[in-house]
Amino acid sequence: MRDGAGIALWGGVECTINRVGDRYFDQLERTGHHERIADLDLLAGLGMRAVRYPVLWERTAPSGLRSADFSWADQRLHRLRELGVDVIVGLVHHGSGPPWTSLMDDSFASGLAEFAGAVAERYPWVRDFTPVNEPLTTARFSALYGHWYPHRRDSASFLRALLVETRATVAAMRAIRRARPDARLVQTEDFGATASTPRLAYQAAFENHRRWLSLDLLCGRVSAAHPLHRHLRGCGATEEELAQLAAEPCPPDVIGVNYYLTSERFLDHRLELYPSWTHGGNGRDAYADVEAVRVREEGILGHRDALREVWQRYMTPVAITEVHLGCTPEEQIRWLVEAWEGAHAARAEGADVRAVTLWSAFGAYDWDSLVTQARGHYEPGAFDVRGPAPRPTALAVVAKELASTGRTEHPLAGAPGWWGRDERLLYGAPRSAARGICRPRERPILITGAGGARGAALTRACEERGIHVRAMARSDLDIADASAVDRALVEVGPWLVINAAGYTRVHEAEDEIEACRRANVVGPTLLAEACRRRGARLLMFSSAFVFDGSKPEPYIEDDPVAPINACGEAQALGERGALDALPGALVVRTGSLFGPLEARSFAALALSIVQRGEPFRAADDLFVSPTYLPHLAHACLDLAIDQAEGVWHVANDGVMSFASWARMMCDALGLPSRAVHACPARTLGLRANLPRQGGLHSRRRAALPSLPEAIEHYARHRAGPMLAAG
Repeated sequence: MRDGAGIALWGGVECTINRVGDRYFDQLERTGHHERIADLDLLAGLGMRAVRYPVLWERTAPSGLRSADFSWADQRLHRLRELGVDVIVGLVHHGSGPPWTSLMDDSFASGLAEFAGAVAERYPWVRDFTPVNEPLTTARFSALYGHWYPHRRDSASFLRALLVETRATVAAMRAIRRARPDARLVQTEDFGATASTPRLAYQAAFENHRRWLSLDLLCGRVSAAHPLHRHLRGCGATEEELAQLAAEPCPPDVIGVNYYLTSERFLDHRLELYPSWTHGGNGRDAYADVEAVRVREEGILGHRDALREVWQRYMTPVAITEVHLGCTPEEQIRWLVEAWEGAHAARAEGADVRAVTLWSAFGAYDWDSLVTQARGHYEPGAFDVRGPAPRPTALAVVAKELASTGRTEHPLAGAPGWWGRDERLLYGAPRSAARGICRPRERPILITGAGGARGAALTRACEERGIHVRAMARSDLDIADASAVDRALVEVGPWLVINAAGYTRVHEAEDEIEACRRANVVGPTLLAEACRRRGARLLMFSSAFVFDGSKPEPYIEDDPVAPINACGEAQALGERGALDALPGALVVRTGSLFGPLEARSFAALALSIVQRGEPFRAADDLFVSPTYLPHLAHACLDLAIDQAEGVWHVANDGVMSFASWARMMCDALGLPSRAVHACPARTLGLRANLPRQGGLHSRRRAALPSLPEAIEHYARHRAGPMLAAG
């Protein structure tokens, strides 16, 4: 961690190893980082000056120091040293220690000190340490809310855990400094503030005092004059232990500010304004506890004010040590840029701000359930690890720009994030008619074929996400007219063109070959050529019809194309033409589409016939991957924003026969699935040959929700009109 003139880009690997009951949840294993030492080169390639990196007690010495295995840490810390990247070593990250100790046990402090001393002796070039990450947050989640081991739910247990963590940090730094006297404590903590209605001002004041408690203890500030002293004594803290911490302080050398959109809270006694799951209380008043961003019209503090507040309280160098947002790529970009600009603004006002940390570089699993369950919910970071190798996301591109030039040119970085737009307000406070968001002019996305269901779904997804979009139907733009395409790109000036136009009527295509080729070959090729000339990116669509269906299992992206109908032939030629003209184009192959706006889909046809009380015949020997349009639209936007290239298969997870799909749809809508009659495809009199196997899987791991989730979503949207019709 070099002391430099400017604000540095740091990085971090999500390494939580929390305990729930007798089970440990290990993020390093779940993201695959444990197996990939090459990840470190990826971090260095972004221009990171330092990395918060784990040498975790629970993983390295679970049975004690005598049987410790440092081989994993040895390889990685040596590699980071070779790459010229400084290391901030973390020893406990939201953990409670090995199985033989816990946050309620004094052995946690003595054991961590012993381990910390061994780490410092083993890596004498490392100067910066975080013995216990976010001690206040860990104590709350483990001993006040009961989410993590030891699953306590009372104030006395919370305080005992925090005091143990504080003593452990002090003892660990003492042991580390015996090996390296100039070692620095980089102490991280979540610094969210609490606001409230006037009636609950006393509770908000208490929580705002408590949020400083971990640092106040380390800095020796908890004396009889401390606003929480009486409360701490009432919760079991002795005068002797508080006095000892005050007499032997261990103030941080750098305070790490972890600031999330969920960090700031709002307490409201008007329970009727909020859903029941937000309700709680303190024994004196019942109240809702919600994210402040969702209810306060004035919004949140922001990174600048958070840094300035920490600096003014402690007058100690500060850094933003976690910047992460579990959201869409453009919102992740906006959050990082806001943190970067906030850090520079606080520094310009006099705060000694050292760095901004791109956290969760390789993503994280199941933080939406506070890592209490293994549900498989993954949030990408600078890299998406769901494919064969980590794939750089838009966040990586922006981070590298910030590290090298201090600014980014990403076309989506300038607009306000959702936390700065009025749709964030879910509860309580009315929206102010006078308040508006100043939206800077940004280059738009151009969507062609916007009059169709696919184009409409993409347009709606852009609007929902606050992305500037220009939608053109066929009447506005004929993509097979070269001069019209050039005029449109000059007029709109898009950074991305999404071609949602195309000829998709597979059976009619056998008799309308020229029209099909014009839409599926000529148009995409002309668009690709125009995008190349104008410096725009291109996203276009294809389908499983490019395959002959002879493969026994679903097709992946690398499988050779061999179409057996006119529509598939045109799509295969269109893919090749676009990629030849623009090698960086993104080609998305989908399965059979269905959605609220798709009235001509197989699913819509089946449901309408069954709803009329008529039998519906469907093939049981042709297999497809149904693809839900709203899910497809958002996934494609994510890929395009991440600058994904080449061919991707994007479909909901599930391969089934047309007959099985129709029955599943009927069951979801409460219609009689017995009305679906399975039959061989040859008995249906289909005009075009269809591939027997039309299922799609993705080697590149483009992720959509499961098919049951998609059908449930579709059913909710369709149930209203069906009930009205009935």
